[in-house]
Amino acid sequence: MLIGIDASRANRSHKSGTEWYSYYLIRWLAKLDSKNQYILYTDSPLSGGLADLTSEQHVCDLRILESEPRFDVKGFQILKSRNNNFKAKVLNWPFNFFWTQGRLSLEMLFNKPDVLFIPAHTLPIIHPKKSLVTIHDIGFMRDKLLYGKDQIGPENTKGKKIINLFVKLFTRGKYGANSLDYNCWSTIYALKHSKKIITVSNFSKNELMDVFGNDCGGRLSEKILVINNGYNKFLYKKITDNDKILEILDKYGIAKPYILYIGRLEKKKNTPALIEAFALLKENNKNISHKLVLVGDASFGYDEVNYMIEEFLLDNEVIMPGWVEEEDMPYIYSGASVFIFPSLYEGFGIPLLQAMACGVPIAAANAASIPEVVDGAGVLFDPHNICNIAESMKKIISDKELREKIIKAGEEKIKNYGWEKCAKETLQAIENL
Repeated sequence: MLIGIDASRANRSHKSGTEWYSYYLIRWLAKLDSKNQYILYTDSPLSGGLADLTSEQHVCDLRILESEPRFDVKGFQILKSRNNNFKAKVLNWPFNFFWTQGRLSLEMLFNKPDVLFIPAHTLPIIHPKKSLVTIHDIGFMRDKLLYGKDQIGPENTKGKKIINLFVKLFTRGKYGANSLDYNCWSTIYALKHSKKIITVSNFSKNELMDVFGNDCGGRLSEKILVINNGYNKFLYKKITDNDKILEILDKYGIAKPYILYIGRLEKKKNTPALIEAFALLKENNKNISHKLVLVGDASFGYDEVNYMIEEFLLDNEVIMPGWVEEEDMPYIYSGASVFIFPSLYEGFGIPLLQAMACGVPIAAANAASIPEVVDGAGVLFDPHNICNIAESMKKIISDKELREKIIKAGEEKIKNYGWEKCAKETLQAIENL
């Protein structure tokens, strides 16, 4: 069987949840499957751990990272894979928008694989009957104010207006050419036209049923499979080498003790509220000398993050190293006193698994899928209650017995998750189509 996979997200240099999900699924499928043939569709040549699918770690050696991509006589990018059953097709597209609906659809029109797997929610308009799509969450349907509404189209205003008009005509006035509307339209389209839907938690399945059950026919529940996310077991583990931890912390200007947050710096992740809660924690507990470390790229609502830091005079208390190389992440986790996850909406929350694996006690929002993932391996708080967030951080910092209990619970909980398990279940879903 020929299986096509959209690898465009997996190929991004700065990865977050959906990108890591795509990346590790592809890598594990290459390890597990010797029967089927694979084409990875991409908008630019694959590099690093996607060019070399045989490497044992999350990245391959520098020779692969720095080497030029190689192509065969038919134009396919040559990939290194354990069973020699993976190749890539670079689908060039003259625009920086609608690659999936434009270029990938054209490819499906003339060169359909037997099965198409889309690790995100955007199914191309033209696709094989046997198409499988992963929908991670639908937070944009629950609270639109938490999401940006960036216009889709060329850089110039006139071009954006033309694209917006085209989209309105195509959708009969229901949607415009902006990121929020595109998320809504593409999710509904995928639900209606995919053979099967994967989602990453029971919470997300229930959300899909609640919001779209009536729009997508009465058998939507049978169409949805829950396959949990995983984490890199070879990388994320408890590190006891304190000298190495300090070396990595120094690289990013971090000093112990600190409270750690991992994720985009944005409104949906509730980062502004976290900063306010941290300010309250410091004000009411002069003996707590911890800094707050925010690891991640800026996103929608980042201006408010900066404003809160200035408002509460926390310039010297909040450290923002930006996006961090993944090989350094376990050291940053392992050096933390607390991992804090205040997000207002998550389909899963991969950093929770990473924190458990590194032996860091967790304080997390009692919201969306987070209680399902934490499940007793952390302190839950009301993400809308600043005092409650601050108190949760204080509780973990000051209560050694609670810390040890949470860490032990996390060690047991983490045994249920892994990218290998996720890939095996996904492969079974593909072969059962």
